[in-house]
Amino acid sequence: MEYQEAKEKFISTWGSLGSLWGINKAMAQIQSLLFISTKPLSMEEIMEDLKISRGNTSMNLRQLMDWGIVTKELIPGERKEFFTTEKDVQELARHIAKERSRREIKPVIKILKDVSSIKDDGTAKTKELIKQTKALHDLAKTADAMMNKIVSQDQNWLTKSLLKFIK
Repeated sequence: MEYQEAKEKFISTWGSLGSLWGINKAMAQIQSLLFISTKPLSMEEIMEDLKISRGNTSMNLRQLMDWGIVTKELIPGERKEFFTTEKDVQELARHIAKERSRREIKPVIKILKDVSSIKDDGTAKTKELIKQTKALHDLAKTADAMMNKIVSQDQNWLTKSLLKFIK
C-alpha cells in the first residue's frame, strides 16, 4: 500500500470510528488529518484534502477546539489561521475522556440523581423507579470517578495498567 492510499484509509477509518468517542465523521476526519500531518494545516488545506466545505470545516474545527484537542497555531508572516492537534495518543485519550465525562456522563448522573430523589408515595411503581434509577446513578457515578482517576494519572501508569489488563 502506498502513502496516499494508507492515508486515505486511515482518515476514513478514523472518521467512521469518531462516533465511538462522541463526535461526527467530519470532525474525526479533520482530527485524523491533523494527527498525521507533519505541520500545522490551514483551513484551505484541510478543505482541499478532505473535500469538505468551508462551513463544515470551520464548524468542526471550532468544535474540536472546544474539545481541547485542536489548537490554532500562529505562523509568523502568515495571515491564515493554521491548526494542529495533540500528537500524544495518551494525552489525546485523556482529553476525549474528560470531555465525554463533562458532556455526557455528568448530565446523566445529575438527571438520575434528580429522578431517584423523587418523593416515595409508597406505590410499587414509585419504589421500583427510585430503586432502579438510584442503582444506575450509583453505577454511573462510580464509572465516572474511575474514569477521572485514570485520566488524571501519570501516562506511564496508564500504559502499564492497560498492558497488565490486556495480558
